[in-house]
Amino acid sequence: MMPARVLITGASGFVGGSLVRRLAAERAFISVVATVRRKVESKPSGGQQVLVKDLSTTTDWGAAIRGVEVVVHCAARVHVMQDDATDPLKAYRDVNVSGTLNLARQAAQAGVRRFVFVSSIKVNGEATQPGQHFSADDVPSPSDPYGFSKWEAEQGLREIEAQTGIEVAIVRPPLVYGPGVKANFAAMMRWVERGLPLPLGAIHNARSMVALDNLVDLLVTCLNHPAAAGQTFLVSDGEDVSTTELLRRTAQAMGKKAFLLPVHACVLEWCAAVLGKRAVVQRLCGSLQVDITKTRRLLGWNPPLTLDQGLKKAVEDMKP
Repeated sequence: MMPARVLITGASGFVGGSLVRRLAAERAFISVVATVRRKVESKPSGGQQVLVKDLSTTTDWGAAIRGVEVVVHCAARVHVMQDDATDPLKAYRDVNVSGTLNLARQAAQAGVRRFVFVSSIKVNGEATQPGQHFSADDVPSPSDPYGFSKWEAEQGLREIEAQTGIEVAIVRPPLVYGPGVKANFAAMMRWVERGLPLPLGAIHNARSMVALDNLVDLLVTCLNHPAAAGQTFLVSDGEDVSTTELLRRTAQAMGKKAFLLPVHACVLEWCAAVLGKRAVVQRLCGSLQVDITKTRRLLGWNPPLTLDQGLKKAVEDMKP
């Protein structure tokens, strides 16, 4: 049975906003409570919008969680390539750990039945060897402040679950793309759309990604599926691609041809080392594959969109 009242944090963000729209379109819920850091024009159909200016140990969630059955926690201090915080780990912990656990404790005290947490594949690690995959039950191996903060939040949520009985379901997405995507993926689409020559025609890595609609669909499944309680799930489109193939298929979705130069990955890595851009090239040339077998088996879930369908939706959103 679907919950009657659902709280979605970070409702003006990339994932949270899409989830709100999905639930409003389906009219599957009596009420959706959407928390935002600043007021936005639209609000959930039949629901309400609550202004929550920060995510910290002192945030009072009373007005937002009143009568709520399920919380989907999308709000976070997100990962950035060039973090200018004086102490990045503290900055991530203040929001992603302390803020998350404060919300979870208040939710449990208010009688919320389930807490769905959007974590990150960075809890597993930064890369895999080609042909090897991260699984949901691997020993976590985060390596940057963002990944550590998400892992610490997961551990804290499991402790709260054990102490209070609130059901916790954790989802770790890899790179999420779709309508409204920003940062590196948006830049890549602009490169392809402009027909710029790119030295990425000989990259033989393998990366998992997830279309926004696929991630949202899994979050909706986790709202009420009995097998989601107490579990951690990985999510992807179910198809891994190399950077070269991704660029070609993005161009195909645009009705264009990608202009790719066959530069060997070793050359790119050497140039990156000279220019101090190792992290960027690692994401372009390295592999990161996830195994969603557990997600399929326990939840009976399969990605509704293929990779090509996801790319088409992302590309269509670029049109003026």
